[in-house]
Amino acid sequence: MEKSKEYILRYQRQIILNGFGIVAQEKLANAKILVIGAGGLGCPVLQYLAAVGVGEIGIVDNDQVALSNLNRQILFDQEDIGKDKAIIAAEKLAKQNNLVKIIAFQQNCNQHFALEQFPYYDIIIDATDNFATRYLINDACVLLKKPLVFGAISQFEGQVAVFNVLKDGVSLNYRDLFPVPPKGDEVLSCADGGVLGVLPGMIGLMQAMEAIKIITGIGKVLANELLTYNPLTYENYSIKMVKHPESEKHLPSTLEAFTNLNYQWLCS
Repeated sequence: MEKSKEYILRYQRQIILNGFGIVAQEKLANAKILVIGAGGLGCPVLQYLAAVGVGEIGIVDNDQVALSNLNRQILFDQEDIGKDKAIIAAEKLAKQNNLVKIIAFQQNCNQHFALEQFPYYDIIIDATDNFATRYLINDACVLLKKPLVFGAISQFEGQVAVFNVLKDGVSLNYRDLFPVPPKGDEVLSCADGGVLGVLPGMIGLMQAMEAIKIITGIGKVLANELLTYNPLTYENYSIKMVKHPESEKHLPSTLEAFTNLNYQWLCS
């Protein structure tokens, strides 16, 4: 199919890359990605996926912009305080790239939403900040066989991984890393422990890069690995994951079991 002059000019710097070209760009243009969370991680993920030309992007978030968000959620500004994140993010991304379709879901990600919307998308990106939603997303992706790009931050450290992607004959998920959620007081949230504003930007960009690699087939995807990154020292290390013996025992085995699981109680 012949592309418009605007299309070619917008993505020229990517199209001329050796090993990328118009073929990879077309794969991006035909891809559909759902980003859950439009906060510290979600903002850079969304901005760069829109910029590189992912064809359709869904945004899921039920929060409103707060003043304390602005040190890291740089998609928003002071005039956005009090407004719905998903709606505002969609409006700004549409202005950034009019060739990308943006869909805003101003709501929480629950079981009903996951079963209804996940099948439509090629990749799910977890940019959330709570364990209840994190386990829910993971379990839904396992049951629906959807690639999941995971990211997490805490104070001065961040983590990135790709789950549910076959590598060396094995496909692992978040429960192979942590079969059961931590207790409510075992892990500090960003609100309690703090976070340096640039860190979620760094981790979010890595998540966006993993999604791009999955779609286009370039590079090495972080499947069955957990990358940990420290921006204070620029140290990073990757942990090879293996199947956890307790993983399948805690994973809901059917869609009905998934629907009936109380994730808020599980992670309380």
